[in-house]
Amino acid sequence: MESYRLDKDSLGEVKVPSNAYYGPFSVRASNQYKVTGEKPHVNMIKAFAMIKRSAALANKDLKTLPGEKSDAIVKACDEILSGKLHDQIIVDTINSGAGTAFNMNMNEVIANKALEISGRSIGDYSFMSPNDDVNMSQSSNDTFPTAMHIALLMNMKGVVDSLKSLILSLEKKAQEFKEVIKIGRTHLMDAIPVTLGTEFDVYAFSLKRGLSKIEDACSDLEYVGLGGTAVGTGANTPSGYDKLVVKYLSQISELDLKPSQNYFFSLQSKFETTMCSSILRNIAIELIKMSNDIRLMASGPIAGLSEISIPAVHAGSSIMPGKVNPSLSECLNMICFIIVGNDVSIALAAQAGQFELNVMLPGMIKNILESTDMLKNFLPIYSHNMIDGLKANDQKLASLVDKSPVLVTLLNPHIGYLKASEIYKESMATNKSIRELILEKGLMTKEELENALSKKNILGSK
Repeated sequence: MESYRLDKDSLGEVKVPSNAYYGPFSVRASNQYKVTGEKPHVNMIKAFAMIKRSAALANKDLKTLPGEKSDAIVKACDEILSGKLHDQIIVDTINSGAGTAFNMNMNEVIANKALEISGRSIGDYSFMSPNDDVNMSQSSNDTFPTAMHIALLMNMKGVVDSLKSLILSLEKKAQEFKEVIKIGRTHLMDAIPVTLGTEFDVYAFSLKRGLSKIEDACSDLEYVGLGGTAVGTGANTPSGYDKLVVKYLSQISELDLKPSQNYFFSLQSKFETTMCSSILRNIAIELIKMSNDIRLMASGPIAGLSEISIPAVHAGSSIMPGKVNPSLSECLNMICFIIVGNDVSIALAAQAGQFELNVMLPGMIKNILESTDMLKNFLPIYSHNMIDGLKANDQKLASLVDKSPVLVTLLNPHIGYLKASEIYKESMATNKSIRELILEKGLMTKEELENALSKKNILGSK
């Protein structure tokens, strides 16, 4: 039978499991916020531990927190940063406005672990208070936005690495396929030929654009509002605290963090978060386009385009033997659809702030960390198991180009648009090639025709 202790907060006594490091606020909150069944993201837990550690050091330096208490808090935070006590964070990932429940869950766990480190009993808040000591010089209103920036910056590192991996794979394919001519398409209809390499070069280029935007957004995330406390005034902080705490936070996080340029802005606006989210959405849109193109190019292999062959990563069908499906591209599409949806949720949450505070923070960070997690986890798989294994169906592509009536477009300068249109229609009706019809009608010499339809002319000057 589980034993309990009685912890007391401002609302009264609460039964808490005897061996739990969390306290009364956490218990009350966990009973109220049964939403997703998911705990806060591991990087949010680590970010908060970094914040509490940095605050304890800054308060010690400024002589507002005794050294014994500061040292115990630092040691407790170090345990969390090493991966311990994460099971003690019991509030749902969607919790109270501004993340107060999460902040207090962290405060209570750190306080009780610090008490244990100090040789005192868990729950002895007269010596180590979650509010007065662990939360000293802080508010949920400045710690949670700061933790959002740190957690997002940590996750963005993985996104950047994963994007670079995909870009590299795409660039290799662009080089491999640079001489492979295929039919271009506009409106999903045959158009002037391009190279297969061009298709992949464009995918790489678009993602490199996205990568540069991510790097810009991350630079903005480095400004944090820690030290602004409740509304941005810095109430209840000693002089010099804001710069000192961010210095310590930069050291422990290994991020180039800087004090906010406007603390009021940092607490009430979520511009940096929405900017990151919109960039992720735009990257997702580019990935959807790429993924759909690959699915179409690989369609068939008999009745579709069959311009490329995709690697078989697993059996494609439970009933049709030998079937190879573009399952990884389909998975990428689903991921990107979720990212687009997450961006909508984040935008709605960002505009829902009133006056000095946005209280929709837990939902925002949940969604954007989900988006970044999916990208950093899946893009390397997609790079190695899909893009790297793509093969050009050279003979099929050459045959399609040679037979395509759209080649007549390149003859416009020689025979005129109206005559070219007539030749196109006749080619479609008779199944004769453009070359056959042009020579048959004596519209161009063989030499003129071959020059006009040379590889150089087909691919153009770009």
